[in-house]
Amino acid sequence: MITLEDLKPAEGSVSKSKRVGRGRSSGHGKTSCRGHNGEGQRSGRSAKRGFEGGQMPSYRQMPKLKGFKNRFALKTAEVNVADLEAMSVDTIDLAYLIENKKAHPSCEVLRVLGNGELKKAVTVKASYFTPSAKEKIEKAGGKVELV
Repeated sequence: MITLEDLKPAEGSVSKSKRVGRGRSSGHGKTSCRGHNGEGQRSGRSAKRGFEGGQMPSYRQMPKLKGFKNRFALKTAEVNVADLEAMSVDTIDLAYLIENKKAHPSCEVLRVLGNGELKKAVTVKASYFTPSAKEKIEKAGGKVELV
C-alpha cells in the first residue's frame, strides 16, 4: 500500500533553487544575476508590457491594418458579355475559362456581368448573372444556365 511518505516528485521535475549573492566563487555573486544598474537590477521592477527599453516599440513601428478580408468568401471569375462575343465556342463555363487562361485556376465561381453587346447565340453556365447580362444573352438567342 502507498502512503504519503512514499510519494516523490517525478524524476527531473524538481530542480535546486539558484542561491544568488553568496560570493564570487558561487558564480552568482556581486550582481546576483541581475546585470549592471538600471530598472531591472532594482527590486520591485515593473516595466510595462511591450516596453522595449526606450526603443520605438514594434507595435508602433508597424502600420495600422485597415479593412477586413473575408477568408470564407468564394474566389470569383468575372466575365463581361463583350468578352463572351470574342470566344469561339457555343458553351462557356468556368472550366473552359480556366483551361484557356481567361480565369485564374483558383476561381470557384463564375459571374457574368452585362457590359458590352452580344451578337451570337451562346450557352453560358455560371453561378450568377446580372439582369442585364441575362437579358442580352437571351436576346441574342443564347441560353442562361445557373450552376
